[in-house]
Amino acid sequence: MASSAGLLLLLLLLSIQSRAENTTDWEAVVCAGSACYTAHRHKLSAEDAQLHCSKKGGNLATVKSEEEAWHIQGALTQLLLLGPPLQERSKFWIGLQREKGTCSDSSLPLKGFSWLGDGEDSQYNNWYKEVRSTCTHRRCVSLILDLSVPGLASGLSKWVDGPCGHSGFPGMNIEGFVCKFSFKGMCRPLTLGGPGQVNYTTPFQATSSSLQAVPFASMATVACEDGNEGRQHYFLCKEKAPSEFDWDSSGPLCVSPKFGCDFNNGGCQQDCFEGGDGSFRCGCRPGFRLLDDLVSCASRNPCSSNPCGGEATCFPGSLGTDFTCHCPPGYQLDSTQRDCVDVDECRDNPCAQDCVNTPGSFRCECWVGFEPGGPEEGACVDVDECAPGHSPCAQSCTNTEGSFYCSCEEGYELAEEDGTQCLDVDECEVQQGGLCDSLCFNTEGSFRCGCLPGWELDPNGVSCTGGHTSLGPPTGFPLREDTGNGEGKLQSSATVSSRSGDNPEGTSTVVPSNRRLSLPARVPTSLPPSEMLAPSATPGVWMEPSTHYPTATTGHRESAGEDFTAKQSEQGTDGQQLLLFYILGTVVAILLLLALALGLLVCRKRKAKKEEKKQQPQSAADSYAWVPERAESRAMENPYSPTPGTDC
Repeated sequence: MASSAGLLLLLLLLSIQSRAENTTDWEAVVCAGSACYTAHRHKLSAEDAQLHCSKKGGNLATVKSEEEAWHIQGALTQLLLLGPPLQERSKFWIGLQREKGTCSDSSLPLKGFSWLGDGEDSQYNNWYKEVRSTCTHRRCVSLILDLSVPGLASGLSKWVDGPCGHSGFPGMNIEGFVCKFSFKGMCRPLTLGGPGQVNYTTPFQATSSSLQAVPFASMATVACEDGNEGRQHYFLCKEKAPSEFDWDSSGPLCVSPKFGCDFNNGGCQQDCFEGGDGSFRCGCRPGFRLLDDLVSCASRNPCSSNPCGGEATCFPGSLGTDFTCHCPPGYQLDSTQRDCVDVDECRDNPCAQDCVNTPGSFRCECWVGFEPGGPEEGACVDVDECAPGHSPCAQSCTNTEGSFYCSCEEGYELAEEDGTQCLDVDECEVQQGGLCDSLCFNTEGSFRCGCLPGWELDPNGVSCTGGHTSLGPPTGFPLREDTGNGEGKLQSSATVSSRSGDNPEGTSTVVPSNRRLSLPARVPTSLPPSEMLAPSATPGVWMEPSTHYPTATTGHRESAGEDFTAKQSEQGTDGQQLLLFYILGTVVAILLLLALALGLLVCRKRKAKKEEKKQQPQSAADSYAWVPERAESRAMENPYSPTPGTDC
């Protein structure tokens, strides 16, 4: 029983000790540039660590450059000297996190993560391994402090992502976190001219005696050793001028005649001069001057330290104690009056059309359809897209302000693809045969009417009247056949033709007639191929349409038609003979069908008569056998029977 009570007491003591270690916050601080970094040994979740930093005016640290990574590494190295030893692989939170629902992006340096308190991305990264691609949980990034690697301060800690933890469970191997605090400026460290101790208290409540830069608004406590009695002095880091920060003190601190210039060079930055009575003073080398604190030195040329940044140029003042920064054309001073920012000249609309701002200047650009030109600088003039040799249109081109449009001649229409090409309009198809009474022949840019054999084109160029005409497409224009709707439609072009024997003067003739063309119901309206349906040399007349149906044809098209006419006339006789053969074949087939039907009808009648005779009562004379004469027996034979002596 006593042993059980002792065991419980031991466990309770270990729990209290572990809880005390978890609540103890060991802290190390490093300041450089315009920021301070604090490394903490305190096991917290990422959310609690951020809350701890924000209460003091900062955030979990950003690591946006290699220089910043070295500052954080220095703080972690100092932290190793505080408290008990750490685990071999310890992790410290930094301010890089990814919210739930945001997936990783391997193409980005930060892999889809973002810095707390600063939405800007950065290019620097130092990942230990590829991040997990999960999007269902919030992920946080920490630094791995690998104590198994010798020379910790000589290498930078790697980044690794993982769960952000929660209150009471910070996460696996999480030992602490790193905070960052930014300031408008820094003071130099205080120097002592005699024995003493300096302690700095920062605005974020960190204390240190070894800062290389002290943030603005920090308090310095100086304890001088003067015999058996100690003296304490308090100093504040102030902003004495824009971007100029220094302590509110003058002269060396803790000066002692006992040591003179022998102790820390009397606290002087450059030269220390002793007096005969044990006192001493600070001095500066040639080209430098002593500042108001009687310790520090500065160049007599205030521009020697390059106080102006970026594009700015430093100009010293008349007394050599001040300076001003000037910017080149196209730039202006920023709020610090020490750096330059670009001036956006496009805000004043200096260009006629588009203005593009550039560093220190701008340039004018023209809209599409315009080009630079004109007497004024930056002026734009219209581009004539329809200029000869440059027109994008197949036929007509009309230039407009900043653009153009294409149009087509009568009988053509614009193609839908790009609006620059023209396609022939098939008038015979568009009007569905309404243009011509009989045959319609499409031509390039127009159409012509024609007639079937036995008809001729009326002078109006549309109607057909009775007459002796030739069959087939007219010479001079190609034949076109359209069977898209399942009912072939004959299309060709009609040209004037005449037999030289009938009309030696070569003029077209018309046989007057009042009959209109009537197509048989079963006669197809589409012509056979041009090889089979060419005009013949038989008498016939093709009439051109009247002048109220204009045609958009050119000289080269007419010459091409003449060549085609010659080719068709050579084969015209064969085409008409073939068509006549088709007609005669159809007539013979119809006659055969009629003969067969008539034979079947006669057979049926004869068979019916025989049946009637069988049903009639027989007379006495039926018992006798009559022997007909030879002539009568021949007369009784069926003249329609294929075989003499048979019925069918």
